[in-house]
Amino acid sequence: MNYVIFKISLVAMESPSRDREAPPLEDRPAIVIAVFGSSGRGRALLDRFHLKVVERFGEYDIRWAYTSRIIREKTGTSGLRETFVALEAAGFNSCVVLPLQIFPGSEYQKITMIADDFEGLHIIVGETLMHRWGFVNDVINVVSKNFLQPTEGLNILAMHGTPVTTDPANTVYLGVEQLVRTRFENVLAASIEGIPDYETMFAKMARKKIAEKYKRVRIHPLLLVAGKHVEQDIMGEEESWKKCLEKLGFTVECPMVEHEDDRYYQSLGSSSEIEEFFLDRLAGAVQKFSNTR
Repeated sequence: MNYVIFKISLVAMESPSRDREAPPLEDRPAIVIAVFGSSGRGRALLDRFHLKVVERFGEYDIRWAYTSRIIREKTGTSGLRETFVALEAAGFNSCVVLPLQIFPGSEYQKITMIADDFEGLHIIVGETLMHRWGFVNDVINVVSKNFLQPTEGLNILAMHGTPVTTDPANTVYLGVEQLVRTRFENVLAASIEGIPDYETMFAKMARKKIAEKYKRVRIHPLLLVAGKHVEQDIMGEEESWKKCLEKLGFTVECPMVEHEDDRYYQSLGSSSEIEEFFLDRLAGAVQKFSNTR
């Protein structure tokens, strides 16, 4: 995989891509990128993706909306409803929303609910990264390029998960776990929260004495940004996946990417191929808007 990270000003992400009047409905919609958000180093990945969106959709007015209230308070950025209000006030009649989500779970549902409830704009909400099983396979194919071979060690996919049993993303989490377990002899998957449960996975690994076969474990975060979940819950020095696996006898690693003098844990958002998948989701939403005109 091709991983590159660099930083630009967040100001560009919070303002229209062009300094011009809003187009009428028959011209084109605005583009809104809806993301949970990041107040830390993960913002560099969002900055990079913004440049990719501008490069491919530069003729559109592009805006960002953070769905996390805490992140909005820390960064002073706008939420989704606020962004819709601002677009309507600017004269727009329509917009296309790209949800920068991995799985179509409760966060995605919140985005669609806000869009459905907003009457001032004609809004099309695009699909998430793993919205279809074909998309899931595409993502796994990209991530698998960095897998350890069976002769080298064991791979674990780390998903976010959810503590809510009714969250629709649970189906995809379980599907990913079954998919990689079937396709690869040395790949497991678990969630930080909810199912598939990582504690159950560790217990099964201990019972089967997997460490006698694989001495080395590589963890691959299936997260947009490798923030605190990776730094603390997965690779932290206290009560983390890393510590649990080391107690079982494994040497644990998580691939990293470099930028200037800093190093980051690898995430889906640091892959240029994954960025292209998100751009394809946006293109699909724009096409859907065109079909509804």
